[in-house]
Amino acid sequence: MSAKKVVKAFYDSNLAKDEDIISMFHEDCVLHWNSSQGFTTLNKDGILEKLQGVKESYLSFAYRLSHLLEDGDTVTARYTIYCTTIERPFKEEPLAHFISIWEVKDGKMYRGYEISQRLDESVENLTTFSEIKI
Repeated sequence: MSAKKVVKAFYDSNLAKDEDIISMFHEDCVLHWNSSQGFTTLNKDGILEKLQGVKESYLSFAYRLSHLLEDGDTVTARYTIYCTTIERPFKEEPLAHFISIWEVKDGKMYRGYEISQRLDESVENLTTFSEIKI
């Protein structure tokens, strides 16, 4: 499977419902994440902990890709996360915007570099995230 297909399979998942999503990550995986909360480095156990938090807090947690670009074993994704909270089960809402770069090794997500920002719900901004470039 190509690196792009591996990463796309992850972003096609629903993190709140997919019980086996952690299997998509390499045993030696490391994610370097810059967010509004600061810089975080997560290994596979840290990613699993985040995934468990998603399952506890959301009924659905899905990615909507606008770009998915491949260069060898490296894939760059640009997307918005949409979720349904336990408190508002009938309203899916956008949560945040991301750009992630993943190196794929042995058919699994291996090294990640991610930057996220809080949602900007302006029509102009959301439109740029719906222009699919995959």
